[in-house]
Amino acid sequence: MKVLVLGAGVVGVTSAFYLARQGHEVTVVDRQASPAMETSYGNAGQVSFGFSSPWAAPGIPKKAVKWMFQEHAPLKIQPRMDATMGRFMMQMLGNCNPESYAVNKERMVRVAEHSRACINALRSETGISYEDRQRGLLQLFRTEKQVEAVGKDMKVLEQCGVRHKLLNASEIAAVEPALSRVPGKFVGGLHLPDDQTGDCYLFTNRLAEYCREHLGVTFQFNTDIQRLTRVSGRVESVETSAGSLTADAYVMALGSYSPFLARDLDIRLPIYPVKGYSLTVPVVDDGGAPQSTVMDETFKVAISRFDNRIRVGGTAELASYDLSLAEKRRATIAMVVRDVFPEGGDLERAEFWTGLRPMTPDSTPIIGATRYDNLWLNTGHGTLGWTMSCGSAQLLADLIDGREPSIDPSGLAVSRYAA
Repeated sequence: MKVLVLGAGVVGVTSAFYLARQGHEVTVVDRQASPAMETSYGNAGQVSFGFSSPWAAPGIPKKAVKWMFQEHAPLKIQPRMDATMGRFMMQMLGNCNPESYAVNKERMVRVAEHSRACINALRSETGISYEDRQRGLLQLFRTEKQVEAVGKDMKVLEQCGVRHKLLNASEIAAVEPALSRVPGKFVGGLHLPDDQTGDCYLFTNRLAEYCREHLGVTFQFNTDIQRLTRVSGRVESVETSAGSLTADAYVMALGSYSPFLARDLDIRLPIYPVKGYSLTVPVVDDGGAPQSTVMDETFKVAISRFDNRIRVGGTAELASYDLSLAEKRRATIAMVVRDVFPEGGDLERAEFWTGLRPMTPDSTPIIGATRYDNLWLNTGHGTLGWTMSCGSAQLLADLIDGREPSIDPSGLAVSRYAA
């Protein structure tokens, strides 16, 4: 079967990989000149299976009000007349209750744990490297209240069989030795030993090379995707700047831009761009730098180690599709890495970046069929696109082939929003 994948970010390229492995003739189309040039380019570097948690959680509305008045808050909302933002926020607030949180958390962990097995197998099969490390993630707590709150997440991790350990203040330096240089800042941490780190941009590009060389995948870059045409319940073609493209099946993996194309078919995708920022910092002191990934729970900032660089990612900003670089956001993530690893990197030489994470109101990705029998969705992964990419792509390939899926796909398709 001929399959057209729309989007060459990490979700699109992993979709192409699994579909091509199953014998399909795959073409990937993207407006950029090469893979992973948008949201997949400068993400936080964490592949955090066990850290998969909904942004919509009990207590978030109260915290959001408090964050409005904080200089270094994890969430910022740019006031604007934007009906789409308003609708998204109302839907997200509707998920900020214990019952919805538990359902959404289970769905996310289900996909993430499958993705763990998939990326490990992919790395073994392809032999690609991407400055990756398999040394876990450490979630750091500055208050006892945060330690108490993580208990609910730990119950879900136990139910899903995810290895984890709650550490006290004296134990965290055994996981991340550089933390011994900043005593007294953290009261404890949650260690997830099976989580991973790496450069998503390198991963996506090297996997694309593998797909091209070993699986016959075609990549068509510098091609604007303009609209979808339909006939009798099927997608007939994709109209692009390079002309009309046709296939037997179509996979939409366009992240934050998926809703625009879906509108052509009267499909409403409740995806909103949540702007994130990152700094890429040269390492100057190995002993003062992280060895894997730490997540500062207070500021929601992740700090990950590559070979000779530190990637610092954080801040959730609702600002529509604005890609301007806000110096105030740089100040926040720079403050956190300076506070946690003050001797590790040279902030004066840091690369500052921003990207748009495709967030759904329940934080769960949209994977699966649509009412058009040859259109499939793999989008809406929010802050966990790389974490969930391999698992969601492998699941999608099974669904397209009509195979028994490797995991339960219930609650993942766009049909969950029908009500």
